[in-house]
Amino acid sequence: MPNQSIVVTTINAPNEAIRDIAREAPDWDFIVIGDTKTPSPWEFSGTRYFDVPAQQALDSQFAALCPTRHYARKNIGYLIAIRDGAQILAETDDDNLPYPGWLANVSKTIAARRVEKSGWENVYTHFSRERIWPRGFPLELINDSLRQISLLEAPVEHECAIQQYLANDNPDVDAVFRLTTDREIKFTPNRVVLDGGTYCAFNSQNTIWWPEAFPLLYLPSHVSFRMTDIWRSYVAQVCLYAMGGKLAFCEATMYQIRNEHSLIRDFKDEVPGYLDNMRIMDILTGLSLSSEPAKAGENLRLCYEKLVEADIVPADEMPLIDAWLGDLARA
Repeated sequence: MPNQSIVVTTINAPNEAIRDIAREAPDWDFIVIGDTKTPSPWEFSGTRYFDVPAQQALDSQFAALCPTRHYARKNIGYLIAIRDGAQILAETDDDNLPYPGWLANVSKTIAARRVEKSGWENVYTHFSRERIWPRGFPLELINDSLRQISLLEAPVEHECAIQQYLANDNPDVDAVFRLTTDREIKFTPNRVVLDGGTYCAFNSQNTIWWPEAFPLLYLPSHVSFRMTDIWRSYVAQVCLYAMGGKLAFCEATMYQIRNEHSLIRDFKDEVPGYLDNMRIMDILTGLSLSSEPAKAGENLRLCYEKLVEADIVPADEMPLIDAWLGDLARA
């Protein structure tokens, strides 16, 4: 069975990004998850495509419950990859195009510079001199993050079970940035590591995961499209750090030609984050989580229980989480 998988979800016909991803990673199992809006028939050489009927035919509790017309259907792709033996899982989107050599030298152990502080960290300050911040970074902290750049330790080798690689041209930023700034961004190559007590949102645009972090891939289905991977990243960081893991941010290995978006609709979808991002992290960092990697799923569930209790995530999320964990247990 394949031991390296790529997961993408799409509502579009095969495009240039799909072509380039397949070309750049011919030895990877390329899984594409469709939705009700995806054109039919959909096929492209070098991919395994699952339309909604094929997803619902899987032996998967989660696939039977997952809402349609939501980015969180990507979870079904993760489950297929894990079921089929993936030991490395890369995820991206159908508007991100890889540079040559995109996944050529993937390793859990990387030489990187660790941030010498705790609390929120605007990691983009280590890759650009622009006035820029990642989507999901608290708006109320932006000015402070840009006034004084955090110090970095000398590069050493770190094992990082989650690695966020950046994307040039149209990087992952929020609607506030896009509504007020109109220019392409080219990041300076760098590698930065965060660990216990240091937090920054990461996305699902160009991210690589290793097995101990697989339970933390879960994207919530009952939150907005613009928050699902961001709030996923908060939960993943807290759970990863609890078991002694580290998160890496690395150089741009893709560039984005962004699919059509309404920036005002994006802004509306991001409002829950603008209001609650700091509160969410306060809740999550106050939890007592297990340090045992085998209990990563239990930690994930506890995080969402507390977010439901805080009326941030709807209670409808919990049956999906239970189905997700049940499917993982059988994988």
